[in-house]
Amino acid sequence: MRVVRALSAALLALGAAAAPAAADASPSPSKDGTSAPMRAGTSFRTAAEIEQGQPATASGSTGDYLYWSFPADTGQRPTVKATVKLPETHASQTWQIDVYDGLRRRQACQYGAQTHTAASDASSVELACVLRTVRAWSEPWANDPLPGTYYVRLTATGVATADLGLPVGSEVRVDSEDIGGSAAVDGSLAEPLVPGVASKPEEEQANAAVLAGLEPEGGWASGRWSDRWVWTAAGGVLAALAGVGGYALSRGTGRPSRVPPA
Repeated sequence: MRVVRALSAALLALGAAAAPAAADASPSPSKDGTSAPMRAGTSFRTAAEIEQGQPATASGSTGDYLYWSFPADTGQRPTVKATVKLPETHASQTWQIDVYDGLRRRQACQYGAQTHTAASDASSVELACVLRTVRAWSEPWANDPLPGTYYVRLTATGVATADLGLPVGSEVRVDSEDIGGSAAVDGSLAEPLVPGVASKPEEEQANAAVLAGLEPEGGWASGRWSDRWVWTAAGGVLAALAGVGGYALSRGTGRPSRVPPA
């Protein structure tokens, strides 16, 4: 029984240690006091940087390619949402949102209306793309999402000639769900995958293309402690308790009094 009590105390202490880890795994709110970008790039090199949880708006013309970039870290499942405000008079249009990683590899959407056709009487169109969970590492031949900079491209794929050049407004927002230890894998990247390039207003510097400066709040977490180890240890303690309890129940009360000693 002393062994059972000792293991029970160890399990309680381990559960108390797991509670802060689970709290830290919750999605972080967006930073306060930051102004939302009001522009978009026209290529990968001039993509406007946005933070997760921060809406970005931009004005453009029908037929343009609009680009934004954002950082995504291990264990996150990003969701990209876009809203396009259409001109008052327009023909039927098909809009599409695509997400690329730092190697310009197009990432598949798990679900969401990645492509949407707006009728001629529609005033706006909404798009969404939920990416796969970002992994800590991957095989060279795989196309798995890896920690680093990601690019969002918004454009109209089916536009009548008369609608080309008509002004449109757009709003893009990226949010992530932190999957936590359930998405942890053995191994990690030493550095985020291709930090990518971004742009700054031309009045700040002559060459607008620079290395992307944004990173997840708290820094890149590749290779750090994962709550998966906490719950693995908790499972081991539970298994030990089950073994001790099973032994205590199966060994009985000893030799019956009616049975003579050997």
